[in-house]
Amino acid sequence: MTADEIRARIIETVSKNGGHLASSLGAVEIAMALADVFDPKVDRVVWDVGHQAYAWKILTGRDETFSSLRCFGGISGFPNPSESLCDAAVAGHAGVALSVAEGYAAARDIRGTSENVIAVVGDASIVNGTSFEALNNCVAATNKVILILNDNGMSISKPTGSFARFLGNLISGVKYNRMKAAAEKAGHAMRLTFLRRVYHDLESRIKSLFLGNRYFEQFGLRYIGPVDGHDLNTLKSAFTVAKEDKRSVIVHVVTKKGKGFKSAEDHPTFWHGVGPFNPSKPSEIENTVNQNRCSWSEVFGSALLRRAEKDKRIIALTAGMADGTGLTEFSKRFKNRFFDVGIAEGHLVSFAAGLASGGMRPVVAIYSTFLQRAIDQVMHDVSISKLPVIFCVDRAGVVGADGVTHQGIYDFSMMRSIPHLVICQPRDAEDLEALLDEAVERGGPTLIRYPRGEAPKKVDVSLKKDTPQFCIVATGDQYPKACILGEMFSADVVYARYLKPFDDNNINGYRSKGLKIVTIENSSIVGGLGEMIGADFKFGWPDEFIPHGDISSLEKAYGFDVLSIAAELEKAGFKRNVKGDL
Repeated sequence: MTADEIRARIIETVSKNGGHLASSLGAVEIAMALADVFDPKVDRVVWDVGHQAYAWKILTGRDETFSSLRCFGGISGFPNPSESLCDAAVAGHAGVALSVAEGYAAARDIRGTSENVIAVVGDASIVNGTSFEALNNCVAATNKVILILNDNGMSISKPTGSFARFLGNLISGVKYNRMKAAAEKAGHAMRLTFLRRVYHDLESRIKSLFLGNRYFEQFGLRYIGPVDGHDLNTLKSAFTVAKEDKRSVIVHVVTKKGKGFKSAEDHPTFWHGVGPFNPSKPSEIENTVNQNRCSWSEVFGSALLRRAEKDKRIIALTAGMADGTGLTEFSKRFKNRFFDVGIAEGHLVSFAAGLASGGMRPVVAIYSTFLQRAIDQVMHDVSISKLPVIFCVDRAGVVGADGVTHQGIYDFSMMRSIPHLVICQPRDAEDLEALLDEAVERGGPTLIRYPRGEAPKKVDVSLKKDTPQFCIVATGDQYPKACILGEMFSADVVYARYLKPFDDNNINGYRSKGLKIVTIENSSIVGGLGEMIGADFKFGWPDEFIPHGDISSLEKAYGFDVLSIAAELEKAGFKRNVKGDL
């Protein structure tokens, strides 16, 4: 397949299923060169992160099934070894590819085999703390690993920090590389290969003078680049040189995010991850995406903006996700009170702790599965000192098509054991604003969790029956579902606004009357609300990783939709109220 054919295939599928478009379009030639120079079933290619890897899937035996991308029962939107031998590792989060690759390479060295090990890392991922640790350990860990740095000037949003500027300066060396390529070609034509060792030493010195690339070479890696990431022949030549070199090598590849689809090239942040769209009329989705609806992220962003106008202590922070977490307008309005630290979640939380210690009210906007990387800092740097850091945890609960690496169902189970940390969840937009106010005034650490998707403006208060059969306790986003079941079974419904500390008094009143307690939560049952309060019947997500698929299909498959829960309650002996039927 040609690059144009692969791009057309990606656009066709993503336009129907949604997915990560701009990043995968930008890495098409990288995938093609990798598949041509290396053996995908023998050599180990570790993608970091996997939303670059759609072309890799197409080229490694999944073209026929590519139309099922991100669908329930179809292929994953990220690399996964259980799906293909050509996928070296699960790759849904950034920053770990080089570490995993070094482990593969060290195992190879110990076994005495000869397969190549390659890590494909984005320019935003390379600044992650784990990536730096891997760079530092590279020479000590293995004899040879190949690092391909995909430099498109973007993460999800624009990159931040000094390292991004450093890479930008290196890109200015394209003319140098053209001259070098011409010289290499002439040298090979004249059979001057015996001068290669001298040439490499001279090359290193000249490039250090012109490009300042000594940074990588001081880690013990030979630096090749910058290379045009959309020139397939040049890429294949660079990868071949890296393959033949006995040292660890970094190949610096310059690409354009969204390559081949003008709307994605012009607006790479918007087109990073999209829902279904009409590829012949891309402007339609750009113009209508936020009309007639308001997401939880947008509610949070607007609420924080209003409070920041009144309270100069409020600081907004994120880790490369300003757009996704609803902070775009805040970043424009309060530039001196907004910090995007890039893909560095641990640093993000410790930085917030310092701000809080300095008298500020830092608000950390972060996805549930990204916060997992900073639990140590939440505990040691924030909670031990009872610092007033507010964690606004987006995408809490099952998110759907992104699958196992992005299902935000573990944050409550992981965080509820941390002392001093208050955990709450709103049921509607109005309540999110109120909880944010309470958190600002609390004077200690608070975690506010809310799901992906549209936020209802206002949900009615708790449902009470004269003679309830049982009591349903529901977390915020599950409260409407609980109310439907309450009508179906003549049950009382209690909204669990504060998950920690949890007010047991109301629940104990039901228990004293001999009524059973049912919990419904969009989180893991293990360590969840139901387990915490000793519920008689617990409905949530089981002790396993939840795959990709639309949320409705996942709920039905795991018995978490209204009808499935109703069927289980009937099996338990509860009588269904016909008037309250669906």
